[in-house]
Amino acid sequence: MSILHFVSSSVWKSLFGKAADSLERSIDHTDEFMIIDYEPIASTFVSVPPDLGQLSADAYVSGIIAGVLDGAGFSARVTAHSVSVEEGEYTKQQGGNNTMPSGIPPRKDKAVFLVKFSPEVLSRDAALER
Repeated sequence: MSILHFVSSSVWKSLFGKAADSLERSIDHTDEFMIIDYEPIASTFVSVPPDLGQLSADAYVSGIIAGVLDGAGFSARVTAHSVSVEEGEYTKQQGGNNTMPSGIPPRKDKAVFLVKFSPEVLSRDAALER
């Protein structure tokens, strides 16, 4: 969907100074897409207390994504997930184009924003492709 390319590039760049690292379509569910950010600034400097273990600072960003999509007429449910980065999956070197300040250790988690479009949006998109 073109709207997700707009969100993961233009909107992301306006909000965070860089495009999202990846935009992927779910293999299992055709109505689900994932916007992936290996260096999510919203949760970089947030320490979650042990008694609030399920708290996600990236949930704030999922609300922004949902608002942009809804405002453009693409109703969707957007959730934020923290997923462990597998070894060798993301190997951005410190310095250079890195957006993170030097001295900060590499992240162990990436932010995955799961976008699940409503059936109406999918049927409208399918009709436009014909």
